Amino acid sequence: MNFVALLLTLLVGLFILLGSFIGLNYKDNKRFTDFSISVAFGVIISLILFELLPETFEVLNGEIGVVRTIFVIIILSLIGITLLKLLDLFVPHHEHEVHHKHQHSSDKCHNDHLYHIGIMSSIGMIAHNIIEGMSLYLVSSTSLISGILLCIGIGLHNIPMGLVISSTLTSSIFSKNKVLKISLIVSIATFIGGILMFMIGGVSELIEGILLGLTLGMLIYISIFELFHQIYHMKNKKITITGIVVGVVLLVISIILGHTH
Repeated sequence: MNFVALLLTLLVGLFILLGSFIGLNYKDNKRFTDFSISVAFGVIISLILFELLPETFEVLNGEIGVVRTIFVIIILSLIGITLLKLLDLFVPHHEHEVHHKHQHSSDKCHNDHLYHIGIMSSIGMIAHNIIEGMSLYLVSSTSLISGILLCIGIGLHNIPMGLVISSTLTSSIFSKNKVLKISLIVSIATFIGGILMFMIGGVSELIEGILLGLTLGMLIYISIFELFHQIYHMKNKKITITGIVVGVVLLVISIILGHTH
């Protein structure tokens, strides 16, 4: 059962590679990039509101109580945001909103910002996927059917993240081979989480809550300071709204499947 559980954590990461392959082989790159970013925004916002926030509250509430839980979640989220902001300073080719609109619309500025979104999203998803891999391993070790359902659920919202990583990085300065290598690193993060859980045998509720809180902050940073900044400047609002709706629907379906266990 432990071998099968590890196999599922490896399999679920392949959904990110699937999304990357789709993104790399789509011809209308500008429209597809905007759509991918919108889908990813819908997925991450829904993931924060419907999954991570409630789960973090539930885990910590059982350990430290309601009032402390609210305070700790705020602190952990701020720490997660700060961690990505510090990493932000070391990621080159980034143009912030302080530039004028005509500067932002230039090809170089646009490509630089897409590069930044791709890198920061990859960092945030690695942290998130490691924790998901730990959870998937525990569930699969207990019930194979539940593990398969959870694997499908996680995989559904991993596909849009593979899309946004590949479409943003190929629109900037990265070759297809480099994009696939980055996507591979992100995809095996879930497997790494499974291996960690296999080696240590489990973690306490408090540690799990802390990890979830930090991840929550990282995803808040990505959604607000990276993805939303790009969405705000998109001209085709129909693509933007459609992408966000698709992202929300995908996440809701994945939650339903994941919670079936």
